[in-house]
This record gives sequence, structure tokens and C-alpha cells, in this order.
Amino acid sequence: MKTAKTVMEVRSYVKTWKAEGKTIGLVPTMGFLHQGHGSLIKKAVEENDIVIVSDFVNPIQFGPGEDLESYPRDFEADKKLCERLGADLIFHPEPEEMYDKPCTAVDMTVLSDGLCGSKRPGHFRGVCTVVSKLFNITKADRAYFGQKDAQQLFIIKKMVADLNFDIEIVGCPIIREEDGLAMSSRNSYLSEEERKAALCLYKAVKRGMEIITKNMPAATLIEAMTAVIENEPMARIDYISVVDLEELKELKSIDKPALVAMAVYIGKTRLIDNFLYEL
Repeated sequence: MKTAKTVMEVRSYVKTWKAEGKTIGLVPTMGFLHQGHGSLIKKAVEENDIVIVSDFVNPIQFGPGEDLESYPRDFEADKKLCERLGADLIFHPEPEEMYDKPCTAVDMTVLSDGLCGSKRPGHFRGVCTVVSKLFNITKADRAYFGQKDAQQLFIIKKMVADLNFDIEIVGCPIIREEDGLAMSSRNSYLSEEERKAALCLYKAVKRGMEIITKNMPAATLIEAMTAVIENEPMARIDYISVVDLEELKELKSIDKPALVAMAVYIGKTRLIDNFLYEL
């Protein structure tokens, strides 16, 4: 497996692979890889001749007071996982390589207005910008994103359609721990007690999936899921929302396919989870 630190290195490898007629799959990550990322890499390996994994903690998607400096990093472990799963190249640039006094950014409206977008101003602007750069650098045929970051997945798909990127976006299921907690790099922040408390997110998801029905008032569903979260003293709800799958707008009644999403603080750690409902 190759390692690249610069855009020029990646482009050199990509030029050779494209000349050989090989297809390229891209797995964009911020590193500290776990089995959730591993599932994306495995899928990419199955569907492409070449797999590139980007390993870059993107500074412009973090807001003031967020965890940029403390975000977990372990590049040596990341390399081992990528190599074991069959990736061909891991791209690990420094921020200065990706952003040299930039004057240009890629932004999103409507889909970024609610959910995490309303709580983290500028976050998806940073996501869209770095993902656009990665698409241009790697010339990938397909890119792989997890459903755990559901709003991000919807936004990337819309960006690709709006800007005519010649790439297929592949969404992959949420990967969970044995007890149901959605895998996340930020789970490493949790103490043993907080880790147990964090299961309230999955319990709320399960409760929501059990009771959701066509034409149910969204408020009824949210109330039931809220009760589950509030039963955990260490939890503090950031939001629980029910939105449509076109513009991610709040639904009053579940009369169309919906995304049910939440963000919950366990101590100081903000965790997210969701599920999709098809009529």
C-alpha cells in the first residue's frame, strides 16, 4: 500500500491507474479508523480496481470551541487497517497542503439548514469544500459514505448532482457495536460510565422504529424517543427531528419517507444516530 502526503503524489498515481483503465474508489475519512470505516473500505475494494482512503482531519469543518485539537488521531493504526483491508493508497496531507490561503469554498443551502447544520454553522461548508477537493484530486469513479452521518450523505449526493461531478456516491449502512451503539471516532472520548449511558441513543432509535407508522404525528414519535433519552441522567438532547428525504425539512405528519435523526450530548461528547422510514 502506498502513502501520499501531497496532491502531486496522488495525481501521479491516479494518472498511471487511469491510463491502465482502472476504476478508483474513494473513502474520505478524518482518520482514527474503526470498523465502520472498515466497512466502507471493504465495499470499495469489492467494487473498484483501486481504493484510495483519505485520512485528514479537516480544520474548516470545525467551529469555534469544537474539538479540532483534541480530535483522536492514530495514523499508524490507520495505515495498518487500510493495508489489511486491501486499500491501495492512503492520502494523509497536512492542512497547509489542502489550504493555501484559500479564497474559494463550496457551500450548500436548504439541506444544511436544519439538523446538525443548524447547530454547527459552517460545518457543511467545510465538508462540501474538502470533499469537492478530494473528488478533483483523486478522479475517483465512486466515493463511499456511511449513513450514520445521514445529513452529510444527503448533502454530498445533492452537491454531486448540482455541480455535475462525474462520480457515483455509495451510501453504506450504519455499523454498530455489539450492544447497538453506532461506531464513531468520538466514542473514544467516553468514560466507562459515559459509554454505558450512550446506549440511550440506540434505545431511542429502537423505540422509534418500533412505534413509527404511516401518518403518525411527528411530535408523538419525538416525544416517545425523548422520554427514552431523558431516562438517562448523563444525556442531554441537542435535537431529535423527523424530516423528509428530499429537502430534509421538518415533517408534522409522517406521510412520506422520512429520516429520523438525533444528536445527544453524553457528558461533553456529542453523538449522533438515525434511522430511515419508508412507507
